[in-house]
Amino acid sequence: MKFYAHRLALTFAVTTLLACGGGEAPGDSQAALAPAAGSDLTPFQLENGIGPITEAMTLGPVDHEMAEEGKEVFELKCSACHKTTERYVGPELGGVTTRRTPAFIMNMILNPQEMIDRHPVTKQLLAEYMSFMANQNLTPEEARQVLEYLRTQAPGASQ
Repeated sequence: MKFYAHRLALTFAVTTLLACGGGEAPGDSQAALAPAAGSDLTPFQLENGIGPITEAMTLGPVDHEMAEEGKEVFELKCSACHKTTERYVGPELGGVTTRRTPAFIMNMILNPQEMIDRHPVTKQLLAEYMSFMANQNLTPEEARQVLEYLRTQAPGASQ
Protein backbone atom coordinates (compact mmCIF):
# COMPACT_ATOMS: atom_id res chain seq x y z
CA MET A 1 0.00 0.00 0.00
CA LYS A 2 2.84 2.37 0.88
CA PHE A 3 4.49 1.66 -2.48
CA TYR A 4 1.40 2.80 -4.38
CA ALA A 5 1.10 5.99 -2.34
CA HIS A 6 4.74 6.86 -3.07
CA ARG A 7 4.30 6.01 -6.74
CA LEU A 8 1.18 8.20 -6.94
CA ALA A 9 3.00 11.10 -5.26
CA LEU A 10 5.96 10.75 -7.63
CA THR A 11 3.68 10.62 -10.67
CA PHE A 12 1.87 13.76 -9.49
CA ALA A 13 5.15 15.60 -8.87
CA VAL A 14 6.58 14.73 -12.30
CA THR A 15 3.33 15.68 -14.05
CA THR A 16 3.20 18.99 -12.22
CA LEU A 17 6.81 19.82 -13.10
CA LEU A 18 6.30 18.98 -16.74
CA ALA A 19 3.04 20.92 -16.98
CA CYS A 20 4.44 24.03 -15.31
CA GLY A 21 7.51 24.64 -17.47
CA GLY A 22 8.46 28.21 -18.28
CA GLY A 23 8.59 30.42 -21.32
CA GLU A 24 6.75 30.39 -24.60
CA ALA A 25 5.94 26.89 -25.64
CA PRO A 26 7.51 26.11 -29.02
CA GLY A 27 4.50 24.00 -29.98
CA ASP A 28 1.94 26.64 -29.06
CA SER A 29 2.02 28.63 -32.30
CA GLN A 30 -0.72 28.09 -34.86
CA ALA A 31 1.78 26.96 -37.50
CA ALA A 32 3.36 24.36 -35.24
CA LEU A 33 -0.06 22.97 -34.35
CA ALA A 34 -1.14 22.22 -37.91
CA PRO A 35 -3.73 19.46 -38.14
CA ALA A 36 -2.64 15.99 -39.10
CA ALA A 37 -3.41 14.68 -42.56
CA GLY A 38 -6.29 12.25 -42.80
CA SER A 39 -8.39 13.89 -40.11
CA ASP A 40 -12.10 13.07 -40.07
CA LEU A 41 -12.91 16.71 -39.32
CA THR A 42 -14.28 19.21 -41.79
CA PRO A 43 -12.15 22.21 -42.78
CA PHE A 44 -14.44 24.38 -40.60
CA GLN A 45 -13.88 22.10 -37.60
CA LEU A 46 -10.14 22.08 -38.13
CA GLU A 47 -10.06 25.88 -38.04
CA ASN A 48 -12.87 26.59 -35.56
CA GLY A 49 -13.09 23.52 -33.36
CA ILE A 50 -15.80 21.01 -32.58
CA GLY A 51 -18.83 22.00 -30.57
CA PRO A 52 -21.94 24.12 -30.49
CA ILE A 53 -20.40 27.01 -32.46
CA THR A 54 -20.89 25.86 -36.04
CA GLU A 55 -20.51 29.15 -37.87
CA ALA A 56 -17.62 31.60 -38.02
CA MET A 57 -17.93 34.46 -35.55
CA THR A 58 -17.38 38.06 -36.59
CA LEU A 59 -16.61 40.28 -33.64
CA GLY A 60 -16.95 44.05 -33.50
CA PRO A 61 -15.16 46.37 -31.13
CA VAL A 62 -14.49 45.03 -27.64
CA ASP A 63 -17.52 45.27 -25.36
CA HIS A 64 -15.84 46.39 -22.13
CA GLU A 65 -18.86 45.68 -19.95
CA MET A 66 -19.01 42.10 -21.25
CA ALA A 67 -15.22 41.84 -20.81
CA GLU A 68 -15.53 42.83 -17.14
CA GLU A 69 -18.12 40.09 -16.64
CA GLY A 70 -15.80 37.70 -18.47
CA LYS A 71 -12.93 38.64 -16.20
CA GLU A 72 -15.02 37.59 -13.19
CA VAL A 73 -15.92 34.27 -14.83
CA PHE A 74 -12.28 33.73 -15.85
CA GLU A 75 -11.02 34.37 -12.33
CA LEU A 76 -13.63 32.02 -10.86
CA LYS A 77 -13.54 29.17 -13.38
CA CYS A 78 -10.32 29.39 -15.40
CA SER A 79 -7.52 30.97 -13.36
CA ALA A 80 -6.73 27.80 -11.40
CA CYS A 81 -5.14 26.43 -14.59
CA HIS A 82 -4.64 29.44 -16.88
CA LYS A 83 -2.89 32.76 -16.55
CA THR A 84 -2.97 35.52 -19.13
CA THR A 85 0.75 36.34 -19.10
CA GLU A 86 2.48 33.04 -18.33
CA ARG A 87 2.35 29.34 -18.95
CA TYR A 88 0.78 27.54 -16.00
CA VAL A 89 -1.04 24.21 -15.78
CA GLY A 90 -2.50 25.08 -19.18
CA PRO A 91 -1.37 27.48 -21.92
CA GLU A 92 -1.03 31.20 -21.33
CA LEU A 93 -4.16 32.80 -22.67
CA GLY A 94 -3.19 36.45 -23.05
CA GLY A 95 -2.55 36.05 -26.77
CA VAL A 96 -4.93 33.20 -27.52
CA THR A 97 -7.17 35.45 -29.61
CA THR A 98 -4.24 36.02 -31.98
CA ARG A 99 -3.62 32.26 -32.32
CA ARG A 100 -7.15 30.86 -32.47
CA THR A 101 -10.46 31.90 -34.00
CA PRO A 102 -13.27 33.10 -31.74
CA ALA A 103 -15.30 29.98 -32.61
CA PHE A 104 -12.34 27.72 -31.69
CA ILE A 105 -12.02 29.41 -28.29
CA MET A 106 -15.75 29.16 -27.65
CA ASN A 107 -15.84 25.49 -28.68
CA MET A 108 -12.85 24.71 -26.45
CA ILE A 109 -14.59 26.33 -23.49
CA LEU A 110 -17.97 24.73 -24.18
CA ASN A 111 -16.87 21.30 -25.46
CA PRO A 112 -13.40 20.52 -24.08
CA GLN A 113 -13.75 16.73 -23.92
CA GLU A 114 -14.65 16.21 -27.57
CA MET A 115 -12.05 18.80 -28.59
CA ILE A 116 -9.38 16.84 -26.70
CA ASP A 117 -10.61 13.51 -28.05
CA ARG A 118 -10.88 14.52 -31.71
CA HIS A 119 -9.11 17.76 -32.62
CA PRO A 120 -5.44 17.47 -33.63
CA VAL A 121 -4.47 20.87 -32.17
CA THR A 122 -5.86 20.07 -28.74
CA LYS A 123 -4.37 16.58 -28.84
CA GLN A 124 -0.96 18.22 -29.34
CA LEU A 125 -1.65 20.65 -26.49
CA LEU A 126 -2.58 17.72 -24.24
CA ALA A 127 0.69 15.99 -25.14
CA GLU A 128 2.62 19.18 -24.37
CA TYR A 129 0.89 20.22 -21.14
CA MET A 130 -0.07 16.73 -19.94
CA SER A 131 -3.24 18.11 -18.41
CA PHE A 132 -6.86 17.81 -19.53
CA MET A 133 -9.00 20.91 -19.68
CA ALA A 134 -11.86 20.40 -17.26
CA ASN A 135 -15.37 21.17 -18.41
CA GLN A 136 -16.42 24.11 -16.25
CA ASN A 137 -20.00 23.88 -17.56
CA LEU A 138 -20.09 27.48 -18.65
CA THR A 139 -23.16 28.68 -20.50
CA PRO A 140 -22.67 30.01 -24.03
CA GLU A 141 -23.19 33.51 -22.60
CA GLU A 142 -20.45 32.99 -19.98
CA ALA A 143 -18.10 31.55 -22.61
CA ARG A 144 -18.73 34.60 -24.79
CA GLN A 145 -17.94 36.86 -21.81
CA VAL A 146 -14.65 35.01 -21.24
CA LEU A 147 -13.83 35.36 -24.94
CA GLU A 148 -14.45 39.09 -24.71
CA TYR A 149 -12.18 39.32 -21.65
CA LEU A 150 -9.46 37.39 -23.48
CA ARG A 151 -9.70 39.87 -26.34
CA THR A 152 -8.65 42.60 -23.89
CA GLN A 153 -5.61 40.52 -22.90
CA ALA A 154 -4.13 40.17 -26.38
CA PRO A 155 -0.81 41.92 -26.96
CA GLY A 156 -1.52 45.50 -28.00
CA ALA A 157 -5.18 45.37 -26.97
CA SER A 158 -6.60 48.57 -25.55
CA GLN A 159 -7.75 48.07 -22.00
